[in-house]
Amino acid sequence: MFTVLRERAECRAGLCRRVLLRQTAAVCAVAALSIGAAFAEVSDERLLAAVHDADNWLSYGRDYGNQRFSPLAQIDTGNVAALKPAWVYRSGVSSTFQATPIVVDSVMYLSLPFNHVVALDAKTGAELWRYRHERRTKKMCCGPANRGVAVAYGKVYIGTVDARLVALDAKTGKVAWDVPLVEDIGGPAERTEQLAEDDPLRGQRVTGTTGVGANMAPLVYKGKVIMGITGVGYGLHLDSDRPGAPVGAVVGIAGESQRAGFYAAFDARYGTRIWQIDATPGEGWEGRFRTTTPDGEPLERDIAREKATLARHADAWKRGGGSAWTTPAIDPELGLMFVGFGNPSPQMDDVTRPGDNLYTVSLVAVDLDTGRLRWYFQQVPHDMWGYDVASPPVLFEVQYAGRPIPAVGQAGKTGWFYVLDRLTGRVLSKSGPFVPQHNLFRRPTAAGIEIYPGGAGGANWSPVSYDARSGLAYVAALHMPIRYTVREIAASGDQPAVRYTALEPVQGPQWGTLTALDLNDRGKIRWQVKTERPLIGGVLATAGNLLFVGEGNGSFKAFDSRSGELLWQHATEAGVNAPPVTYRIDGRQYVAVAVGGSEIFGYKQGDMVYVFALESDAKSAKE
Repeated sequence: MFTVLRERAECRAGLCRRVLLRQTAAVCAVAALSIGAAFAEVSDERLLAAVHDADNWLSYGRDYGNQRFSPLAQIDTGNVAALKPAWVYRSGVSSTFQATPIVVDSVMYLSLPFNHVVALDAKTGAELWRYRHERRTKKMCCGPANRGVAVAYGKVYIGTVDARLVALDAKTGKVAWDVPLVEDIGGPAERTEQLAEDDPLRGQRVTGTTGVGANMAPLVYKGKVIMGITGVGYGLHLDSDRPGAPVGAVVGIAGESQRAGFYAAFDARYGTRIWQIDATPGEGWEGRFRTTTPDGEPLERDIAREKATLARHADAWKRGGGSAWTTPAIDPELGLMFVGFGNPSPQMDDVTRPGDNLYTVSLVAVDLDTGRLRWYFQQVPHDMWGYDVASPPVLFEVQYAGRPIPAVGQAGKTGWFYVLDRLTGRVLSKSGPFVPQHNLFRRPTAAGIEIYPGGAGGANWSPVSYDARSGLAYVAALHMPIRYTVREIAASGDQPAVRYTALEPVQGPQWGTLTALDLNDRGKIRWQVKTERPLIGGVLATAGNLLFVGEGNGSFKAFDSRSGELLWQHATEAGVNAPPVTYRIDGRQYVAVAVGGSEIFGYKQGDMVYVFALESDAKSAKE
């Protein structure tokens, strides 16, 4: 049996009562205790030891290495068929839902679309408090989705669609502090792209533009909150004219956007900015004008034109793009943080940004104390395809040349899994392609050229899981052919000339891939499953030899992580496009996932969190 919970506790004048969901005020701690959940503080010591904490899910990637592997094994390959919904929570906010729930000592902290936050009793789903975010600007560059909160030191931290970092009291949901990530959001200096009046795409609904926002889950480390901004790609997202279809087009317009992306560290107590690393450096941003990727793949670039226009665009670095889409991984022993930067600005269209456009589309190692660059690996110099480093980096130890080496890996939109030496950035291996590849790194043309994987990936923002017992990394990815077309419209009257590159999904077969890669054997594919719909959302691996993943058609599935055999599935009412988590309360293991679809991929939206467990008489006695 399971219940849909639509009420919460509220305390007034010393009395507690149950009220309907969708109230906005935070509730007192007495209410939380009255329905069985106790608020506990998360310390640095707990975060550093999170990999050994089987009961909780303390941060976005579960541990600082972002491995998303749980040692829980009560639910396993032998009994997963008995998995049932334990409870379902409905938030009342139906929109693209990508959040990773954070679970701390029986309390679940959850970010909702538009940056509302709730605390739930993780055993029953009862709402303990709710924070309702009031945006300071109506413009959203990158949609309403948020990928999660961070919890530490008695606070809950969230980055917002209107580019703020907010700290809430973990017991009540009340605002502790609220600071801007940038000072001039929405001001007169904020340039917005526009299509020409006679452009055939002009009539389509714009669902995303350049601006500034934040949707990555923050990360807390030794008194710092790490956060980055998005929306600096200088491009438009245009809605599809077909219901239920992915976004109709992504348009990168030649011109001058306003700013570059960055990651920054803030004081966790007061919100004061400590350091910042920008996606594009003031010196050397043009790089070496590479004709290949660092791993040897040929790039179709017009190097002569780029060098001839370099002086004209000498300040392109100031607005170089490089959104921060992904929550970092941290190596406490090395004192390093590993982050990914997104595509350069303008996205796809390259005529106003010569050079390699450092450090866009790069995996970057950053000194945690100072924010200084240690090394970078630019997967795609001078990107013209939207190949953001979007899936979170993951840390592990890999066997290389007969000895163990601390490594960092990342599943690329390009369709390869890259493995680098954590200390130096040296490439140790690159997997075979985990999705089909065609015309990779070919230059967009006026006639249009079909490329895959395109800007959607490969592996998009979906986090991977890594099982150290087997050395297998599990990657959720997608096959979605993309047509890239360059369009130029001459000046007419008082209308200036317009040039842009459009990315449009090709009508035809699309699907997903779920792949197990052996990282001790240079990323060799051990097994792969083809799914009905492109996979976006992420995976969870457990010691029960299970792999959990959701699909946009509403199906939530469990596979045998050793073979890829489908063992269980459950149909939900909306797309399952968020990363699952697992936790344990009173000896019972739960698996939780947000169910709310994705507008940009055309998946049905919703407002639910599903939590599953074995029925009491079916639970294993293994633990």
